[in-house]
Parts: sequence; structure tokens; C-alpha cells
Amino acid sequence: MATATPSNRAKCFICEKEKILYLCDGCSKKFCLKDLTQHRQDLGKKFEGIENDRDQFYQKLVEQKKDKKKLPLIQQIDKWEEDSIKKIKQTAEECRQILTEDKNKHFIKIEQKLSQFTEQLKQSRQEDEFNEINLDEFKTQLTKLAEELAQPSNIRIQQDSTSLINKFSVVVSSGIRQENKYNDIGLNQFKRKKSEELDRSPNNSNPQILTSYINKSSIISSSIIPNIPADALWKQNGVTVAGGHGDGSATNQLYCPFGLFADDDQTMVIADYNNHRIIQWNMGDKNGQVVAGGNGGGIRLDQLNYPTDVLIDKETDSLIICDSENRRVVRWSRRSGTTQGEILIVNIVCWGLAMDDQRYLYISDPNKHEVRRYQIGDKNGTLVAGGNGGDAGLKQLICPTYIFVDQQQTVYVSDHYSHRVMKWNKGAKEGIVVAGGQGQWNALTQLSYPQGLFVDTLGTIYVADSGNHRVMRWPKGAKQGTVIVGGNGVGAEANQFNYLEGLSFDRQGNLYVVDFGNNRVQRFSIE
Repeated sequence: MATATPSNRAKCFICEKEKILYLCDGCSKKFCLKDLTQHRQDLGKKFEGIENDRDQFYQKLVEQKKDKKKLPLIQQIDKWEEDSIKKIKQTAEECRQILTEDKNKHFIKIEQKLSQFTEQLKQSRQEDEFNEINLDEFKTQLTKLAEELAQPSNIRIQQDSTSLINKFSVVVSSGIRQENKYNDIGLNQFKRKKSEELDRSPNNSNPQILTSYINKSSIISSSIIPNIPADALWKQNGVTVAGGHGDGSATNQLYCPFGLFADDDQTMVIADYNNHRIIQWNMGDKNGQVVAGGNGGGIRLDQLNYPTDVLIDKETDSLIICDSENRRVVRWSRRSGTTQGEILIVNIVCWGLAMDDQRYLYISDPNKHEVRRYQIGDKNGTLVAGGNGGDAGLKQLICPTYIFVDQQQTVYVSDHYSHRVMKWNKGAKEGIVVAGGQGQWNALTQLSYPQGLFVDTLGTIYVADSGNHRVMRWPKGAKQGTVIVGGNGVGAEANQFNYLEGLSFDRQGNLYVVDFGNNRVQRFSIE
């Protein structure tokens, strides 16, 4: 729109002559009638250019509508999909391989036992030598094989909170705002918006976010709860795999070792009590490696003061340690170059440690006769066992030492001075006696100062019966246990112990026992 403005002074923007002028609202310049006409013709040509651009844009739109795969964002999504599927398939295949390998080993063991059982049947049939008692025994053996086949694997599926693939979002906005002013400003805005529309991602105050991501899934092969056959046997002579060279502070020695943790790869970490250190021993090594402390007993962050127990936190690749005389629980990274730890919990006379599948930490306090559960970062914890004074009631403990927590968050406690093992179900107000509790002596119904503790997938309890210098097995619900290693009096022979502390199993079911008085760790191979 142009407006006439008579003036004796103003000049035309083009010819610079004093004439009747007309204002162009678009460019805010004044023209004489002749030059205004030319200016309008120029705008018309620009408009034709916009129309041509529109036609080209329309053609581009038609092409992209026909073949949406050519859209840049679609191509980006396709690439993300391809990469993500590749990662998922790769992870799934790795998980299948781990599961298949473990199951194959399980099946081989059962096939071997079934073969032996079949030979028994053949021999009895050939000799025609069987009666009702034999038949009952055969049925019992077959039932045990069926139970072993059906028992849960030590492998489980775990879904992590971390993403296997990158989070991918699509922001959906409302359309562009249309211009209807026919002038230079309107044309330029219209041209700019149309040319950018297919390539830009406009902001919107209320966009729809379409999010797609997949959590990482993995198979966790648990070294903490392996499958151990109900009738498993172990070699009666142990092999020294750490220490055994008298008490001392050399890296091939231990000095009053307490708790230990055996990893999947048969790496052991040991609480070397009197040396104020945690020492790591790889299978077959003659010497261990100090991985925490070892700078004398003290309260500095690079020191420990009589550590009693240790575990490996795989998620953070760190050690969690009961630093007993410093009345604290500390964490040391396993990464090379670590020179000091960090404090997790204070004001606790800790003895035993355990961690469940949810990464809750369980700690026994022999001074308060209780076990508490902590989230990492929690300073007070929640009472889960004992805490009602030191006595032998079902609601009480007397000096709890080592503990074990299963996948149901059931807590098992070595109730040291009550000479028993107690089981506290999640949320329970009192415990259940599951081993010992019949006074201190060496009968199969009794324990003497129990220490290290382990519970397998069948609920069978393995306990270091320290005062009797033996390791005992108590099947679930049993009224008495059986001796699986030791029990040959106090001594330093391969089949003897001199008081026991911690015990652990590796993934294959081999048994590791801390032989406290002999300053060594003994390994008993499963047969």
C-alpha cells in the first residue's frame, strides 16, 4: 500500500526530484508516481521469484512425502535403530552364551550321576539281587537327581538402570505461523520460514516428547551363591592358597587373618587383622598384593586398624571393609594408584559384612549385639536382627560375628557366644535357630563359637565351627549337621585347622577357609 504525500521539499528516492510522493509501507521510502510504478514492478518480479521457490519447495515436499526414508531425521532414526538393534543382539547373544555354558556344565554333572545310577540298576538286574530296601534306595537316588535338575541356577537375569543404548527423543511442534503482509518484510519472512521448515527443529512451549530407550540387561553370574549339590563332597586335605609361612608382614605371610571374599575368578581378598591391611591373592600366586591399608595401624584414611571383614562391590569396583578398631566402615577403590579410602559409616564396632542384590549393606555389631542394614550413604541404618540386649532369646544375639544375606534378604547370623546360627526373615521381629543352639560341645547337634557363614541356593548352611576346628553342613530344616572338612583335632596338617574365621565358596563350589591360628587360607576342591 502506497500513500500520496504532497510536498514542496521532499524528493523521490529514485529520481531525486521534488514531486508529489507516495510512501511505500514496506520499505518506508517515498517515490514519485513513475518510480513507484517501477518499484511495484520490481516487487512483482520478487514475488514471482517467491512463487518459483514455492514451486520448487512443493516439489521437494512431494518427493519427501513419496519417499519418507530420504528425510534427514528419518535417516538419523534409521541409523539409531540399526546401531541399537546391533547392540541389543550382541548383548543378548553374550547372555545366551553365558547361560548355555553354565547349563551345559550342570547337565554334564547330572548325566555323569545318571550314568552311575544306570550302571547300578544294570548290575542289580543282572545279578537279580534286589529287594524292597534296594528299590527304596533307588527311588531316593532318582528323586535327588530330579531335585538337582530342578534346582535354581546360580545365574539370574539382572536389568540395570543404566541404558544400553542412548536415549532418543522426537520433539513434535505445532506448525509455522503464516504471514499475510504483501510487502518486502512479509515476503522475506515468508521465504525464510518456508525454506527452513523441512530442515529445522522449531521450539515450542508445549512440545510432545516421544522417548524411546532400552535398559541394559545382563546376566549376573553370582560367585556368592553357587549351586552346590546336596550330597557334594570335598577333598579332605586342603591346599594352602594364601599365607602358610608363619605369622609376619611379608607379602607371602598373614598374621591372624579374619574374613575373606572369593571372587568368580578365584581371586581372594583377605582381612589381614594384625597387619592392618587387606591383601589380595590370585590363584597360584606365591605372594599377595596389599590393596588397602598396610601402613601400620592408625586412623588416617590411608590406614586400617584391625580389619575384620571385606567384600568386593563389583558395581563400583571397590572394597568395602570393616575397620573395627577405628569403629568405621570404609571403601577403597580397586583401581591402580589408590592410596586411601573413604569413610561410609562411623561409630560402629563392625565385625561382619554382607551386601544383597539391591546393594544394601548389612553389618554386625558385636558390642550392641545387633545387625543393621544400610543404604550406601545412610549413616544410621535399619535394625534387622537382634538389638534387644545380649542374651540367648530368639529376639536376641550375643556377639554376632559373620553374616550372610540371601536373595530374599533373609539374614543369617553366627551368634558367637550362643553357639548357634540364627535366621532372621525379612521384617521379622525374632530369629529362628537353624544350626546349633544345643550348648557348646562337639556333637553333630552342637557348635562351638561359630564364625564364617555361607548359605547355598538350597538353603543349606555351611558354618566355620571354630572351637571344634571343623566346617559343618546343615541342610535346610535339619536337626543336626555333618562335618565336611576338618574335625581332626587342632593342628597344622592339611586336614586340620587351628581355629577358623571366614569361609567362602567360588563359582565351582570349591571351599576356602581361613585357618586363623595357622595364618593361612586353605582351599578344599569339590569332588
